[in-house]
Amino acid sequence: MKSFIPPQRTLMGPGPSDVSPRVLEALGRPTIGHLDPAFIGMMEEMKGLLQYAFATQNELTFPVSAPGSAGMETCFVNLVEPGDKVIVCQNGVFGGRMKENVERCGATAVMVEDEWGAVVDPQKVEEALKANPDAKIVAFVHAETSTGAQSDAKTLVELAHQHDCLTIVDAVTSLGGSPLKVDEWGIDAIYSGTQKCLSAPPGLSPVSFSERAAEVVKNRKTRVQSWFLDLSLVMGYWGGGGKRAYHHTAPINNLYGLHEALLILHEEGLENAWARHQHHHQALKAGLEALGMSFVVKEGDRLPQLNAVTIPEGVDDAEVRSILLNDYNLEIGAGLGNLAGKVWRIGLMGHASNPANIEYCLKSLDEVLSKMNAPITSGVAVPAAKAVLDGAAQAS
Repeated sequence: MKSFIPPQRTLMGPGPSDVSPRVLEALGRPTIGHLDPAFIGMMEEMKGLLQYAFATQNELTFPVSAPGSAGMETCFVNLVEPGDKVIVCQNGVFGGRMKENVERCGATAVMVEDEWGAVVDPQKVEEALKANPDAKIVAFVHAETSTGAQSDAKTLVELAHQHDCLTIVDAVTSLGGSPLKVDEWGIDAIYSGTQKCLSAPPGLSPVSFSERAAEVVKNRKTRVQSWFLDLSLVMGYWGGGGKRAYHHTAPINNLYGLHEALLILHEEGLENAWARHQHHHQALKAGLEALGMSFVVKEGDRLPQLNAVTIPEGVDDAEVRSILLNDYNLEIGAGLGNLAGKVWRIGLMGHASNPANIEYCLKSLDEVLSKMNAPITSGVAVPAAKAVLDGAAQAS
């Protein structure tokens, strides 16, 4: 047995994304106690940086000590009680996970379903709200990672509030990569992950709860079914002020990494990060379409950081991804659910969203597909992408 030395990959799948050298360096700093005053000072800074990333002043904003799925569960187990009715929007894999959470809380999920690749239809949501006046919550995925569709969170939240419902929003792939304005849009509870556009290692889940949502948690009729995720207990550790009650041993070094990643986002500026992801999406799009590939999601509804494209006819999905990984050290993602074998998911997230990665991905795809005699147009993808990148550089 020897020490594990991982290969150096270029991560352009649906996550995790490439991690900045600054974040990797932060992870290796000396471990201190999770109740050390110096660490508690860093925790306070972390909350402020997360408030910036979410565009919120919510006091109840912190990272759950577990991956994004635990952030999702934190929102549901604290806000949903047995017997509640929750309207759940599903337009991909992750809406289905919301449904699972609702049912495990002993509540009823009223499903609003849209085709995979489409956004959540506000009209269907409004119809469900009218048909279920006793609904308590509307839950939806802002950025559906399985398809690359970005729903209109602002409109969906407005609809929910018109019918006196709270909202739970999945922002795992959108935080740091797409416009997301928790306070301006009035989002009640939101969760994300560190491994997407924040470009930190997986293992933490930023969450934020509005005052309205916090009041609902405080006035529950039943005890939260999860001890570890019970906000009334967790906030004894993550609450304001210097005094902290022991709840669990926080993942100290992972929190160093997230702090550094959020600092990088703050230095770049939220709007600049959103613009960078959009610009690089346009360059990648130009290259992929020049190759002859098409997008699953229609123009205007696409996530810039997660590009789901159709696999050329006659091409073996798994074989291409295996060659890219083993020969090019390049990871792209497979399709999920009913899109398995039909699409590739190409990520441009956080630190990985840069011109070099775009050109490398397009060049590698061109070479691999050309050797397979796939129905593509070879030699044009990289120039098409560079034209977009160079055009923006000249304009600035």
